[in-house]
Amino acid sequence: MNLELSAEQTAVRQLARDFVTREIAPHVRDWDRAESVDRAVVGKLGELGFLGLTVDEKYGGSGGDHLAYCLVTEELGRGDSSVRGIVSVSLGLVAKTVAAWGSEEQKQQWLPRLTSGAALGCFGLTEPGTGSDAGNLATRAVRDGGDYLVTGTKTFITNGTWADVVLLFARTGEESGHRGVSAFLIPTDSPGLSRRTIHGKLGLRGQATAELVLEDVRVPAGAMLGPAGKGFSVAMSALAKGRMSVAAGCVGIARAALDAAVGYAGEREQFGKPIASHQLVQELISDMAVDVDAARLLTWRVADLIDRGRPFATESSKAKLFASEAAVRAANNAIQVFGGYGYIDEYPVGKLLRDARVMTLYEGTSQIQKLVIGRALTGVSAF
Repeated sequence: MNLELSAEQTAVRQLARDFVTREIAPHVRDWDRAESVDRAVVGKLGELGFLGLTVDEKYGGSGGDHLAYCLVTEELGRGDSSVRGIVSVSLGLVAKTVAAWGSEEQKQQWLPRLTSGAALGCFGLTEPGTGSDAGNLATRAVRDGGDYLVTGTKTFITNGTWADVVLLFARTGEESGHRGVSAFLIPTDSPGLSRRTIHGKLGLRGQATAELVLEDVRVPAGAMLGPAGKGFSVAMSALAKGRMSVAAGCVGIARAALDAAVGYAGEREQFGKPIASHQLVQELISDMAVDVDAARLLTWRVADLIDRGRPFATESSKAKLFASEAAVRAANNAIQVFGGYGYIDEYPVGKLLRDARVMTLYEGTSQIQKLVIGRALTGVSAF
């Protein structure tokens, strides 16, 4: 694994840093309070090529490798995790999955729009009664001539009210568990599909999170992504790469917490000297710094494995597990450095903790990651 960035990778990271400074940083607190990111940011992400990273240029993508993708995702996570989520879901979970599993017609239909920001995608897996047990879906797709009629409810869907297409997973067979699940690409303006914004979230408040309700939504058979009954494989392959993206975003959160804590510790005085000179404050900061570096290296290893065509799913779970928990620790330590000021949103660290906390829950909880890692090590499934 080469730890030296290429000129192209360095340039794309700088492009992302400049974008965060110019287009995100001035608005983060207002977006958090309003519970809505300015939707104009989507077009700007598309113009810079951030919604097309790793996707073939013949489909409108911007190419590049997965390490470049991680670099951009880290910078966006440092700026605002709500914006990072737009990219991680529309590109990481939807566009990349269409590129990997889609027919040529599906690629031509959706990838140019998704990679340009002309359209957004969302990932319809989680249901009100089905989170970690992703193979036990209640949403059904019943064959009706050359179509399917899809009925069910999805919840906690990132980009849900903004998306133009949902990569939706539904039960098409009578087999129990994951064997009867298939994947579909369904336009969100389809008759019978309604959406409701979920408000009052602890973190990622600027993100468009929604509940999707489908009532006999007619979907042509040609909208099925991948073979019938292979939807669970489609979902798991998407999430394996998606966990790398979440990990990179968590590195960004931890980095933002570290930068804020170091800056504040050098300015804030107590007992007649800057608090940076106190040993226990330095302990908090040094713990954060180690977590940032360790999380980043675990994440970069996943990108390196993907780019070399090597197995990466277990390493992706390791990166997601460590980085998400590290982001929570780092943000919590930053609040401790800030003291009472860390508890109000005039300063950034409280939001960082709120945003970090959900990272241990979605795209597989920390407990699920441990079971995935444990199964890989022992050969025994504890699911």
